[in-house]
Amino acid sequence: LVMSNQSVSGSRRRFLRGAAGVVAAAGVAPVWSLGQDAPKGQVAAPAKVPTPGEGLSVGLIGCGGQGTGDATNAVRAGARIVAVCDVDEGHLAGAKKRWPEAEGFSDFRKLLDQKNVDAVICGTPDHWHTLVSMAAMRAGKDVYCEKPLTLTIDEGKHLVRVQKETKRVLQTGTQQRSTVGFRLACELVRNNRIGTLKNIEVFVPAGRREGPFKASEVPPGFDYEMWLGQTPKVEYVKERTHQTFRYWWEYAAGTITDWGAHHNDIALWATGYDRSGPVAVEGKATVEMIPGGFTTPSEYEILYTYENGVTHRCRTTTADAWNGSVLDPKGQRHGVRFEGSDGWIWVTRGTITASDRELLKYKFKEDDKRLYFSNDHMGNFLECVKSRKAPICDVEIGHRSATMCHLGGIAVRLGRKLQWNPKEETFVGDEEANRWQSREMRQPWDYSAVGGV
Repeated sequence: LVMSNQSVSGSRRRFLRGAAGVVAAAGVAPVWSLGQDAPKGQVAAPAKVPTPGEGLSVGLIGCGGQGTGDATNAVRAGARIVAVCDVDEGHLAGAKKRWPEAEGFSDFRKLLDQKNVDAVICGTPDHWHTLVSMAAMRAGKDVYCEKPLTLTIDEGKHLVRVQKETKRVLQTGTQQRSTVGFRLACELVRNNRIGTLKNIEVFVPAGRREGPFKASEVPPGFDYEMWLGQTPKVEYVKERTHQTFRYWWEYAAGTITDWGAHHNDIALWATGYDRSGPVAVEGKATVEMIPGGFTTPSEYEILYTYENGVTHRCRTTTADAWNGSVLDPKGQRHGVRFEGSDGWIWVTRGTITASDRELLKYKFKEDDKRLYFSNDHMGNFLECVKSRKAPICDVEIGHRSATMCHLGGIAVRLGRKLQWNPKEETFVGDEEANRWQSREMRQPWDYSAVGGV
């Protein structure tokens, strides 16, 4: 079995290829020229691309745009693609053409049976991430899984448990953690360089608002039944699959779990709550969706509150398209703004600015708080496959980042304020909200299909 995640934009592919290319806006020099160094004991990435994956054999599950991009990065880091898998014959053929020596499969379980596969990349739609990753770890494979790591909060709890049980390496594909600009912003916030943090403003692109759509015949060479997996059986509608799957509640939560999984993750990294989370969340959709069309709200507002009183607002912007491309050059860009008692920092892909430019030239001291250093997300994963160290976005961090987004999605669906206990991972005094932590999984694709819970 293989499912495809095609919702990768050209800009996102360029981001994956040039993760170190962060330039400060408004005339500020690139951050790598501002005297920013690696934490003590860690060495900055050399100019020549290293080969941390040398000698490793990787299988790709989900050969759409994002999976193919991830696999290309693995090859660039020195790994070999020895197996590819997809339920769409067209996607599988494309992957075989790119990597002719790789063996092709239509069932992910058969790929996982291959003894020559050291690690797998899971580039499927969201509703397959957990089952594929659980099966891979139990098959003795390390996993690079795309974000969001899970479809539900409950799935994340199971993934964390299985990783502890198997001790496999799992890297979540939140690649912004492996870029200099986002790391710099988080380290400056962690070290109170903008004073006491008060508020975080996260802007994500608005989703797609289209429809109504018509059912049609399943195209030849596409195993739609397997693509659906655990989700409800419904008539085939082209817009439910491939590039636009994430705009249906059954398979994702729109840009809340797409872009939100990136920018809200950075907010958690800066606050230090990336193995915990907020204590309250409220949200609402700000547009009505078209009947018979996409179901996840294209525009919304979410407010999170942390235990220390810091607030965190996540809102959509229509100035950026769903794929991050610019629609209105004068409008609000997607990204993260940290607001403190003494200043602010704005960071997004390719840009970091601040209320005081000198902030970006800060020379970190020996006793400052420093963060996990990585300038190559896939390279970091492959290095950890060899060293058995935890990657920069391990399973627990990936679960908590996904949970952050799921909390927002649940709040938007229920339209009221919810209290959350991050230690117990439960909504306080709200059984209806707690029921949304999981979803009914259609047979045979529940947890028992990959070794149980």
